[in-house]
Amino acid sequence: MSMEPTGSKFAFEAPAEIYSSGSFRKGKGPMSYRRFTSSAEAIRFAVEELPQMLQRGTVMEVGDERFEFADIQALYDSTDYPLPRVEAD
Repeated sequence: MSMEPTGSKFAFEAPAEIYSSGSFRKGKGPMSYRRFTSSAEAIRFAVEELPQMLQRGTVMEVGDERFEFADIQALYDSTDYPLPRVEAD
């Protein structure tokens, strides 16, 4: 992942797509797809709403860049993340 591909910050307002399967192995289990008007919304969905068993096989695409779930989590945890986060129990 490259949060700063050309020296600029990650574009949380850019459209994004989430692809999710329950496994790292291709072809195993159903694949789901969702499109979001902003990557910030896609990140929130992946971290806060997807069941844990689906998170590990989740990939987000923003333009030509792909982000694995660990990268998505890092963006969510970033101080630059623009949306409110769910409070931890």
